[in-house]
Amino acid sequence: MLCGKSRCPLLLKAEVMLRSPVFKASEKVEGSSPPGVFIGRLGYPKVYLGPLIPPFHGDTALLDFPEKWLGKSLEEIVSLRYSLVRGLARVRVDMPKTGGRLLEQLHEMILSERPVDAEAEFTRRPKGSLLLSDESQPFGPSAPLKELKVSPQTADKQLEKCYYDWDLKAWDAVLSLYRLGLPVSRLQKAFSLGMFGEQRFRRLVPTRWSITAVDSMVSLSLISEIKRHPPINEYRVYGFKHLDNLFAALLAPEVWGFEWIEAWFPGTVWNPAGEKAEFMGDYENYKGRSTYPEVGGCYFSARLAAAEVLKAERRQAGVLILREIHGGYVLPVGVWNVRESVRSMLKAEPEKFSSLKDALNGLAAKLTIPLKTWIRVSRMLRR
Repeated sequence: MLCGKSRCPLLLKAEVMLRSPVFKASEKVEGSSPPGVFIGRLGYPKVYLGPLIPPFHGDTALLDFPEKWLGKSLEEIVSLRYSLVRGLARVRVDMPKTGGRLLEQLHEMILSERPVDAEAEFTRRPKGSLLLSDESQPFGPSAPLKELKVSPQTADKQLEKCYYDWDLKAWDAVLSLYRLGLPVSRLQKAFSLGMFGEQRFRRLVPTRWSITAVDSMVSLSLISEIKRHPPINEYRVYGFKHLDNLFAALLAPEVWGFEWIEAWFPGTVWNPAGEKAEFMGDYENYKGRSTYPEVGGCYFSARLAAAEVLKAERRQAGVLILREIHGGYVLPVGVWNVRESVRSMLKAEPEKFSSLKDALNGLAAKLTIPLKTWIRVSRMLRR
């Protein structure tokens, strides 16, 4: 390929568009929203807000449920997401303080336990290319929203209770619902719509920011708990592969610390014309970090997955997670890929070692980049 990729992303998008019923969408779309919403960040504090609706009815929950996407191909994921049409309405982020019919309808959608029948009328036919980001999930065409009608289902009682509690802080709402078992992706949507927190502080949060915020909040809470437990007793090595992303992890018998490093191979999104792999990563010691990581939301998604496993075991550890992004990953699909891949990897049975030397040899066997290169870029391995 002239672009340097093993497969042309433009052709992949074109193939999906031609197969999708959304490609033929008119000025009116009727269907069952998963439910889904999206809030952009451009123009903040005035942003574009709107529902995500497919042009068909039924059980569409999978279209906006990334916890269920692991194991699907890139084509399947893009096809799922391109089924969703996005309505656009320009609003201020302090809208939750003043309310409005549109926001009320979107809140009703997200409160619903099941997909919500919705009808959206636009000022023009939806158009636009498939929007892709390494932070948020992709979605299909969009159009300015003229009118929205929804038929909400039975509300989730746990979510509804936090929604109507005007004195409960957003942090406490997110953590309590997480402990009750609500999926992270659902918490991210509710947080994005300003459905949590004290009334005077409620704000809309752009989708990509809400994803990172929820991953960060939940992982910080879990980390504070695991620090009260003893370290693991041995070195552990894990490996996993998904969408031509190669993941490997080393857990060391020491107090909490975390490092995440990515290596983008030539021909990938962040290294389209390079001649060798490009690295980026971030680290925190036992005290944590006070700055935003260079690698963005992936850091917090991986940290959440690691903290979940250690919390369940009532142990702490030094955690190093490495990611090789190879040429087959031609389109970014969002940080859910990192979160769910690392979750799956760390739930599997690890290889266990009594010495760091043997553990590093085990780690090297799961990667294509030489161990000496990883040591050069890793703070934890250079100690």
